[in-house]
Amino acid sequence: MKAAVLKAFGSPLVVETVPDPVLGTGEVIVDVSAARVLGYAHEIFSGQRRYLMALPMIPGPGGVGRVRATGPDATHLAVGDWVNCDPTVRSRDDLLSPDIILQGLTAGSASAQRLQTYFHDGSFAEQVRVPTENVTPIGAIEPEDAPSWCALGTLLVPYGGFLAANLKAGETVLVNGATGTFGSAAVAVAVAMGAACVIATGRNEAPLNDLARRLGPRVRTVKMVGDEEADRRRILAAAPSPIDCVLDLLPPMATALQVRAALMTVRPYGRIVLMGGVGMAGGDGLVLDYAWVMRNCITIIGKWMYPPEATPRMIALIRAGLVKLDDFEVSTFSLDEVNDAVAYAAAHSGPFRMTVVQP
Repeated sequence: MKAAVLKAFGSPLVVETVPDPVLGTGEVIVDVSAARVLGYAHEIFSGQRRYLMALPMIPGPGGVGRVRATGPDATHLAVGDWVNCDPTVRSRDDLLSPDIILQGLTAGSASAQRLQTYFHDGSFAEQVRVPTENVTPIGAIEPEDAPSWCALGTLLVPYGGFLAANLKAGETVLVNGATGTFGSAAVAVAVAMGAACVIATGRNEAPLNDLARRLGPRVRTVKMVGDEEADRRRILAAAPSPIDCVLDLLPPMATALQVRAALMTVRPYGRIVLMGGVGMAGGDGLVLDYAWVMRNCITIIGKWMYPPEATPRMIALIRAGLVKLDDFEVSTFSLDEVNDAVAYAAAHSGPFRMTVVQP
């Protein structure tokens, strides 16, 4: 098959012919129709983000395609089914504390690299082999719609955060970092889940206004100015009721001040979900007041990705029209143009924008 291979950090991807994946028990092989290119993929492939990747590797986190072959443990999947491939692969020998990798992207820990050795290659290829439990039917679609369904990879991340927080319909939610790729998706997901009000924060007024225009009157925007106390007051003034849940999705280049300004607006007995990257680029880590957390009975949840059952639930929200794939502007590239796709994604990332490779 044809695939794009990262042979060394800092070098371009090389499109070449590689052996087809071989099916094993507990696995599915999928013909890849479309695979999302992350806006920060160039930072990963350059080595800037220091992801745990055993090179050479076929990168590509997840994708949409059609089942080519299944193992003996698959009882519902059939050859030709349109499916989503979830890159969040978990080890199967420790249900309480499984190791996690993002297939085709990074291992979550040094011990998870053993798992990455086997489920090594990702979706920038004509075929990909994934664990059976990571393949979810999306129902009948037209082939030209496959790129739009790659939005699942973006929507599922904040959805996992809201599931971890047990978000309930009618609650007031704050999305910190709402003008980014995952933050804007979080606002859409919170609205779809029935939030009474979603407070969306960001530094850029234009995408904030666009969020409110797209998603309706339940979205209230707050432009952050970089003053912790002033930003906190602005958030609280915008909220029509106490804030039940805060989801932080700010990227590694953000400061701990920007995170803390939002987190400390949550009500007593409220929940905070951390899914961003503050401190991961070498800056100061997050510091919260111990007494404030304790005396207000604040629940703080760290969440990486989402549980397996999130995928069929999100597909159901899309099928019901509660989340609209049409909101996403999709730019597509062939596999031979994969390096152009990586550069394009870096220059054109943002709310409801998506770059896709079509092997």
